[in-house]
Amino acid sequence: MSNSLEETRKIINEIDSQMAELFVKRMDAAEKIYEYKRQFGLPILDSERESRVIENNTALIESDVLKSYYIDYLRNMMSLSRAYQYRLQNGLKVAYSGVEGAFAHNAAGRIFPESNRVSCRDFKTAYNSVVNGECDVAVLPIENSYAGEVGQTIDLIFSGELFINGIYELEIHQSLLAVPDAKIDDIKKVISHPQALAQCHDYISLRGFETEEASNTAVAAKLVASSGNKALGAIASEETAALYGLRVLETNINKSGENTTRFAVLSKVQANSAALSSTVLMFTVKNEAGSLAKAVSIIGKYGYNMTALRSRPLKKHSWQYYFYIELDGTLAAENGTKMMEELNKVCDKLKVAGTFSPHTEI
Repeated sequence: MSNSLEETRKIINEIDSQMAELFVKRMDAAEKIYEYKRQFGLPILDSERESRVIENNTALIESDVLKSYYIDYLRNMMSLSRAYQYRLQNGLKVAYSGVEGAFAHNAAGRIFPESNRVSCRDFKTAYNSVVNGECDVAVLPIENSYAGEVGQTIDLIFSGELFINGIYELEIHQSLLAVPDAKIDDIKKVISHPQALAQCHDYISLRGFETEEASNTAVAAKLVASSGNKALGAIASEETAALYGLRVLETNINKSGENTTRFAVLSKVQANSAALSSTVLMFTVKNEAGSLAKAVSIIGKYGYNMTALRSRPLKKHSWQYYFYIELDGTLAAENGTKMMEELNKVCDKLKVAGTFSPHTEI
């Protein structure tokens, strides 16, 4: 029986290999069809053509039981082809949390200059838009040099299915923005995200401004622009001023010149490139004395340098934690494979969350 099972699995593996090659050929053909439609201004969706394809191809299947499954297969395949053609037409869709002009919006634009940036109401919505296929990638903050880690993003990466394929550093410069005819002496109150207000505390105190919190720096800028009030100022980026028709009164007002946010690019597929030289691991350890020390020791044993180690609470288990680690190097070499084998013995859950190129500034 075991030999029969292995032989059958071998057949399936061979078929899957052939199907992978045919999938690439089919998508190449879909790209050529898109170019024809683009040239002649034709819509991507051709419902009549798809119905004919289903009808003609289903006739090739003799089994009545399998026919219904094959129809689903064809519909899914044509849906993927359309999605690919829409991507060719519209460019990469990049999800971010916030509104136009937020630092995440700016980061997404610098990483993917020709992309279509899609505003999402929160981190989870942006993340799930990639999981659901609505967007191609998500750009989410994972750490700020002033405020520390962004726990919501780290939790999504740990519990979800997307991979980190890049980490980029954006230096944050806060500016004082106001309506076009305002001067600094007119400003009585400033509006911004609580973190931005904290970063600019010394400047705000020096000027004697009142403060008001907003959900986002760009939201604050939008509120000031719509108010038309010369007494109101917003703390946000210079790029945001241009979007909402505001005047930049002063730049670089945050007290720390070294205010940098690290943004992770997340997608369904794990990147495999020599340019990506660092690795993110996430794991939980067995509930035994010394388990974490053993895990850290194994990493050092195989010559990997840890550049970051953080703990995060497990949501469903009080007083239990998972760990986020950044390593110099990838796991492609033999020592990486051996290290993972040993880690599996002391970890309950072990996940390669992705690879990235360290210290890439945007």
